[in-house]
Amino acid sequence: MRAGNLQAWADSLPAHLTRLFEEKPHGDLARWLAAWQQLPEVADAEVDLNSDTLTVRSAAGLSPAALQQRHEALWGLRPWRKGPFEFFGDFIDTEWRSDWKWQRVSPHVDLRGCRVLDVGCGSGYHCWRMAGAGASEVYGIDPSMLFLFQFHAVKRYLPQAAVHFLPIRMEDMPASLAAFDRVFSMGVLYHRRDPLEHLIQLQQTLVSGGELILETLVVEGDERTVLMPEDRYAMMRNVWFLPSTAMLELWLRRLGFRDVRTVDISVTTVDEQRSTEWMSFQSLPDFLDPEDQRKTIEGYPGPLRATVIARKA
Repeated sequence: MRAGNLQAWADSLPAHLTRLFEEKPHGDLARWLAAWQQLPEVADAEVDLNSDTLTVRSAAGLSPAALQQRHEALWGLRPWRKGPFEFFGDFIDTEWRSDWKWQRVSPHVDLRGCRVLDVGCGSGYHCWRMAGAGASEVYGIDPSMLFLFQFHAVKRYLPQAAVHFLPIRMEDMPASLAAFDRVFSMGVLYHRRDPLEHLIQLQQTLVSGGELILETLVVEGDERTVLMPEDRYAMMRNVWFLPSTAMLELWLRRLGFRDVRTVDISVTTVDEQRSTEWMSFQSLPDFLDPEDQRKTIEGYPGPLRATVIARKA
């Protein structure tokens, strides 16, 4: 059943991908493709999926020309938001310290032998870490075409890995797929106008007994507490609902999830999200009240993130 469901999904993808790459290509597609193609061929490349900095290395080393070629290729794939990465000694200090999120989430999830879906996977940093944690297959989805090429910068050196990236949205997936043992949604829920619909979509991708790992912005409060910004939150227009953890757990129970539990609550600091040479645009320090970093520039409570795990009945 699960394999059949995945096959039906796979059969629907060619038409969608044709539209992305041929009928409505992104304006920077050719530039990103050229940058990716510039990455050097390295016969003895190895990828460490279990270090906080996801590292691609070569025992033999690269020639000076190949090292320059590597740097120019990676530089052409800026901005790098999720990581960090290191390619043959070239350290990519990404906007987000995604390894910190992984350190908070991973102790609470057993991925060994699991088929995993990562919704809104960004560059795929967490997808690779999931594979390193023992997942048998990992599928990341994210509509950003730049993230696709950043993912394939790693995949180029680990082509046999059962880790895949599809440039699609959650809405592009078939209903009631019921094919994944673990589904991650990290940093997505607050961007949804209908958060319950997103939770239902996530639920439908899971097999019976599968686990949802949900990480999202929250606010302090009880089961009746939810913040809806008047306009922007931390300069983001596409932020809709920030519930308390109690309300978030209630939403999940109401939808039929079991064993709902909050496993982590952490303040997002300017050490975890900030501008770097690899992502030189505005970042979290610019979005907080300069007089009180416990608040956003609009006066709302500063970013507080929770990780909630729930099981599909």
